[in-house]
Amino acid sequence: MEKPASSNRFAIRDLPSLLKETFKAWNDDDPWRLSAVVAYYAILSLPALLIIIINTVGAVWGEDIVQGKLTDEISSALGNDAAESIQSIIANTRGGNQSTISTIIGIATLLFGATGIFYHLQLSLNQIWDIKVRPKSNIKKLIFDRARSFGFVLVIGFLLLVSFILTTAISALNNYISFIWADALVYLSFVTDIILSVGIISVLFALMFKYLPDAQIRWKTVWKGAIITACLFVLGKFLLGLYFGKADPGSTYGAAGSVILILLWVSYSCLILFFGAEFTFIYAKRYGIGIKPNSNAVRVEQKEITLDDDSVNSEK
Repeated sequence: MEKPASSNRFAIRDLPSLLKETFKAWNDDDPWRLSAVVAYYAILSLPALLIIIINTVGAVWGEDIVQGKLTDEISSALGNDAAESIQSIIANTRGGNQSTISTIIGIATLLFGATGIFYHLQLSLNQIWDIKVRPKSNIKKLIFDRARSFGFVLVIGFLLLVSFILTTAISALNNYISFIWADALVYLSFVTDIILSVGIISVLFALMFKYLPDAQIRWKTVWKGAIITACLFVLGKFLLGLYFGKADPGSTYGAAGSVILILLWVSYSCLILFFGAEFTFIYAKRYGIGIKPNSNAVRVEQKEITLDDDSVNSEK
């Protein structure tokens, strides 16, 4: 039975020590290898993921509009060359007349491919939270995990739709405000964009921490970890945009430059995600909330013993 690590309540003054302990545990989990694995599967999942999102959100918003907005977001994060390459991937994936059998196989491939990145994120989060799947887990769990991963693809589509609607509404509001406070419009748009980004990304991370790993975790813990992760992610997205814009690391690789940029972006983003997951684990452990494996998994004891020893030493 998992014992509470502490009965103290969280206070802002605890944040530096939490972050310090989080960094140590995060570094011990070899996040560079984990993020590289997810980045590899992200490349394989990207065409299917984009097609499903465009078709799902496009059914409400319009496929051309959705594809244009996604291209703009990719261009701002990775540059025009990467955005054009991804547009070509989408066109090649969707193009051509196919037979019924080819269409069925194509849909199955899309579904399997789109879930790959979330499936491997699940494995990585399990490792960070000291959880492993029971050895006798059967094919039923594998199918359930893939179905759950596909659910996250739809969640991303829904959140994008919400984001588009809110962005349109805020744009209309800004146009109205510009007639009254023209000078304040720039600052208002900047702050609103940050709040909107952090809010939507926090929801996505909260759902991932709650439902993706084979774990039982309270919403109270989930939201703290998700908000911290979202703030770091938005900051990291801004810094990565500056880095890719100035350094252009993909130019060294010629025709493969766009693929390298995507790999780097996903890898760096996963480093932030795993840091947030580690923070959630450390927070739950310190304040006695705990993260328990569900019925399909068991606890890995080795890392927990190490952290307990560190906690004992720090208390001394």
